Amino acid sequence: MSFYENLILVRPDLTPAKVAEVSKKYAQVVADKGGKVVKSEDWGLRDLAYKIQKNRKAFYVLTYLDAPADAVLELERLMRLDENLLRYMTLKIDSIPEGASVIMEPKSRHAKADKVELQLNEGDR
Repeated sequence: MSFYENLILVRPDLTPAKVAEVSKKYAQVVADKGGKVVKSEDWGLRDLAYKIQKNRKAFYVLTYLDAPADAVLELERLMRLDENLLRYMTLKIDSIPEGASVIMEPKSRHAKADKVELQLNEGDR
């Protein structure tokens, strides 16, 4: 089996409970086809870079899968038909990353890294 990263954008007019149901529905599809969901992250309601179907926001859900190719094909087929999804993207990856994604990390950690980098750059002059 291969590893996949799947990101879905769910309509903003749904409740968070309904978003969780949508995510569980797709996890069940993967499980029925012999795969499994290794890790899932709910990023919540976020701004979109541009309007999609007159929406400025969407619920983001990131899922890491360990599944055969036919499970991913079935998953994407069902996602194409789902009216609750604005967009989806599935990528094949080499390995599943450890820890939280960059989006879920605290902002203070990024601010410290930027400050250190700035100080290093100023010291080179």
